Amino acid sequence: MFRPDHDETANAITEVTRRGLFDELRIANVNWSGRLGESDFLGRLFDLTALPSRDNRYSDMAGDIFQHRERNWDWQDDWVFDDSRLNLLRCDDEVLLRFLCEMVHPIVRSDEAEATQLVEMFNRHLGVDGFEIVQRTTISGKPIFAARARGQSPPAITGEVRRIADALSSDQIFAQITRMETSVATDPALAIGSAKEFVETLCKGILTAKGEALAGNETLPQLVKRVRGVLGLEIDGATADTIKRTLSALATLTQGIAELRGQLGSGHGHHPSANRPDPSVARLAVGTATTLGVFLFDQYQESLARSSAGPA
Repeated sequence: MFRPDHDETANAITEVTRRGLFDELRIANVNWSGRLGESDFLGRLFDLTALPSRDNRYSDMAGDIFQHRERNWDWQDDWVFDDSRLNLLRCDDEVLLRFLCEMVHPIVRSDEAEATQLVEMFNRHLGVDGFEIVQRTTISGKPIFAARARGQSPPAITGEVRRIADALSSDQIFAQITRMETSVATDPALAIGSAKEFVETLCKGILTAKGEALAGNETLPQLVKRVRGVLGLEIDGATADTIKRTLSALATLTQGIAELRGQLGSGHGHHPSANRPDPSVARLAVGTATTLGVFLFDQYQESLARSSAGPA
């Protein structure tokens, strides 16, 4: 989830651009949450239970939205653009770009023509500050958009990784993949953190499906090792040398992702003077995580097929 507080002086997308974009959305009367409820839409981006309430009847922002947008409708439709808790006028560039990409996600907006028109609107404003939103891939034939700095390409999150999220119908994995795509250049720390979370989520899903109990405090290497075990990928004397080396490399790659997250990724407090991770490091983390994730998921699918076939 995003932390809305941010020093706006570090942003490339200026407040002038943001106000112009929000004004056009207001004039066009665009329903920013699409076919989702506003709580559901914002919950894909922010932890609403961690943001404060401004209504003494509730303990958090989730309660505020319920009271004033679902029960009474006494907030204006465009309230989201000015709410200082979300801080869309001054938040990190990546948060704003993710918000815009979510607006045109097929889960949010089913009309492709409308989504295309919105992307064109976004790009008229973002282009002056050097950003654009482009189609990166598809899910169930529907376009998925990601943001990038003009002249740069986001990491190639292949259709194979999208296939996993589609097969599992997992909003969580969809969100992690989109974060990896959109944040390598604009927020490398978030991309690194999301890469680790992607593998963790996938491992926990496989283990749960296999009937394995989880304590909740397992490390990433521990999760991958357990997945290897339930999928029959443990190294033993009967395993060919090449397979042994490959499976050993999985553990090394996994540990590398965990260490990158701990040293550079989001989700950990760093010294104020700590250097920003280089985008190339983020690309390495994303590439490693997606390769590992596809391998484990394919092995899981094969194990299901073997179980269905029964004994030879």
